[in-house]
Formats: sequence, structure tokens, C-alpha cells
Amino acid sequence: MVARTAERTRAPLHGVVIFPFIALALVAGVLGGLARVGVSAGNADWLGQAAVWHGALMIGAFMGSVIAIERAVALKLRWAWAAPACSAAGGLALLAGLSHVGAILLVMSSVVFTAVNWVLVQRQRADHTVLLLASALAWLVGNGLLAAGWGQLAVPCWFSFLVITIAAERLEMTRLMRRRPGAHALLYSIVAALLAGALVSGVLFGIALVALAGWLFTYDIARRTVFAQGLTRYMAICLLGGYAWLAIAGVAWVAASRDLALHALGLGFIVSMMMGHAPVILPAVARVKLLFGGWFYVPLAALHASLAVRFLSERGPGAVGNALAIVLFIATVVASAIAFRRRHP
Repeated sequence: MVARTAERTRAPLHGVVIFPFIALALVAGVLGGLARVGVSAGNADWLGQAAVWHGALMIGAFMGSVIAIERAVALKLRWAWAAPACSAAGGLALLAGLSHVGAILLVMSSVVFTAVNWVLVQRQRADHTVLLLASALAWLVGNGLLAAGWGQLAVPCWFSFLVITIAAERLEMTRLMRRRPGAHALLYSIVAALLAGALVSGVLFGIALVALAGWLFTYDIARRTVFAQGLTRYMAICLLGGYAWLAIAGVAWVAASRDLALHALGLGFIVSMMMGHAPVILPAVARVKLLFGGWFYVPLAALHASLAVRFLSERGPGAVGNALAIVLFIATVVASAIAFRRRHP
């Protein structure tokens, strides 16, 4: 959504300062996730906190901060940078053992982020901007539940924030496609069911995830662009693979298979979306241009293969594979940026 809006802007200096803390949240979140399945990276106190706050670090301090930066760059509002600053600081507080301070900072971040999305709706009232506002409210509710001491209840709200954000951006990117009458009303109904399920019913939440996967697969242009070449095809494969994992996550949520549901959604769907959109978002937001090539498929294949291992055989080796896939993707992005600069000095 914000990629085109931001194509002539980039993060200012105070935004760049936030990036190391976001990177720390990602590293700590990954190591904390490994610790949860028995793969320890040491005995430091902050690693123990990373295991406890794995979800808050990955969704709030990392992904929430990245999305908030994207929105701040797009809207060119200086005060909007308070959202990623607070969420990144919240992750640091959680790692330091200041859990209440961290939760309050995440609440503050989502309050500012909701205000930013309200401004977006006022500037451009459209289906996708309304959905982005709904996603911000879901993040605010989830962070409020965390601050109130109901962290387990916050998880579906956090995932609603990410899932609805992705759905809104896909809706905006494919807005010129012809759709059947009632398609947008159906999407709104699915999102309403998702939000209701996040608060009151895991079964309803899972059904909404499956329905959303079906809607995205039916109406997303990726079904056509998968037959293209280069970056366009790569993005389509990321999207379609992510939609498959979204459906799997919904079924697992209905069946109360928690580990499968959380990681099929968080890794199979959301990280797949991140891998697919990074070659477009990074040049738009950070002016980091990438030289695309077939090597981008390596971390994507590693992600899906390690997820299959995680759920069909052993959680530990599969989780290590998940972490390595993320590291490999970061290395691929860095190498591609260097390759682009060498080819286009």
C-alpha cells in the first residue's frame, strides 16, 4: 500500500536510529523461539526474557515497528515516528526484564499508530485504508490485553493486526482487477469474523482465516502473475505459498493445534509475505535497491521446507531451519544490495 506513496521519500535520520533496536528485537525473537523448543543459545538473562516474550518481540517490537516505519515514511508525519520508536523501545524493555514498562510502551506505540491510520483514512477514504485502521485497532487491543496481564488473549489480536494489514495491502495493490459483485462486502464480513473470533472464539477465528485464504487466492492477481518471469513471478509464488499456509493455520486453529497454528500463520504466511514484498518495499522506503535473481528462491524454499519438517517430524530441527531461512534471507538481501551497487555504481 505505502510503497507507491513512499517512492520519493525515505526514512529520516531519527528513523535510521531505530533500526538497530528493531534488528535486536528480531534476533532476540528468533533466539527466544529456538529456546522454546529446547535449542539454547546460552544462559544470559536477556535470552530467558526473549523466550518468555517471543511473540511480543516478533510481532510488536519487530514487525509492528517495521510497519509503523513504512506508514510514517508514506504519510510524511514527523510525530508518526513515535510509533516505531515506542515499539522498538518496548522490545528493549521486555528484554531488560521491565515487562510492565515494555507493555506500556507497546500500548503507546499502537495508540500513535492508530492515530496515523486515522489520518490515512481522512486523506484517502477507501476499502483498504479502512481495513488498515481496523488492523491498527486490533494491535491496540492486543497490546492493551498484554498490559492488563492477559498475554495469551493478546496473541489472536496481534495476528489479526498482521493478517488484516496484509489483506488490505493486497486489496490496494490489486484494486484495478475486476471482481464479482459483493466481493468487497464478503471481505469485510471475513475481517469482522476474524476480529470477533480473536476476542471470543478460536473456532471462529480459524474459520475466518480459512475464508480469508480462499478470498485472497480467488481475487489476488498472483494467480495470473505466477506465469510471468523474474521478480513478478517470485512475488506471486511467495503470495500463493503464503495463502496455502494461511489456510493450514486456520484449520489448525480450529483443531486447537497451537504450535502448528501459530507458526503456519507467523512463518508460513507472514514471513512469506515479507520475503515477497521486501524487493519492492526496501527500494521505496529505505532507498535500498536490490539486484533480483534466482537466489531469492533459496531462503523461500528453506522456509517452507523447514516448516514441513517442523510439523511432520521434529520441532527442534524444523525450528532451527526456520531461523536459518530468515538469516539466509537477510544475507540474500544484503548481498543483492551490494551486487546492485557494484553493477550500478
